[in-house]
Amino acid sequence: MKTANLVRQGSRLPLAALLVVLFPLAGHAADRSGKEVVDTVCIACHGTGKDGAPRIDDRAEWAKRAAKGLDKLNENAITGVRKMPAHGGQAALTDLEMTRGVAYLVSGGAAADPQKPYTPARIRSGEQVVRERCQECHADGRNGAPRIGDIDAWKPRLQKGVAPLVNSAIGGHKGMPARGGMASLSDAEIRAAVNYMVGQTAGAAVKHH
Repeated sequence: MKTANLVRQGSRLPLAALLVVLFPLAGHAADRSGKEVVDTVCIACHGTGKDGAPRIDDRAEWAKRAAKGLDKLNENAITGVRKMPAHGGQAALTDLEMTRGVAYLVSGGAAADPQKPYTPARIRSGEQVVRERCQECHADGRNGAPRIGDIDAWKPRLQKGVAPLVNSAIGGHKGMPARGGMASLSDAEIRAAVNYMVGQTAGAAVKHH
């Protein structure tokens, strides 16, 4: 069934179901191991203890921090704390890569890489993220960004599903910086924002057909 026919039938489909039909899911790109993240990013501060960061080889310090729970360590790594920038200063790092980096540091490289990323307990809604950041470009199509509500601008970008678009928003693409320039946004918040914009666009398409 062609997309045009699906859009005409949109009034008979729940919006969530319509999105799945119009924009099928796709897989995520491969994430780096904890060792790779530590060796290429974390080592810049944790290798020497710069700005008070616990050194990679300081087992006693890591044991003390781990005793308070890994959730806080993961949250700090993703959103930033004191002199440590969000996502280690590399906004394109995924939350899973940060989670793996933390596991590697805490265990001294002994732990297996986690397969699921840590997600902060409190996250902003997709609508909130769009209002705070994404609409700066997506409201009026600035710098070539697909405008919210413009189905023709979004369709070619969604040919392989929503997931590649989320990956692009996390890692940056052309004129769009990683995480839209807000390094403290979690992957879940980025995903929610993309889903919100796609939902608003699909809803507008249904409304006008």
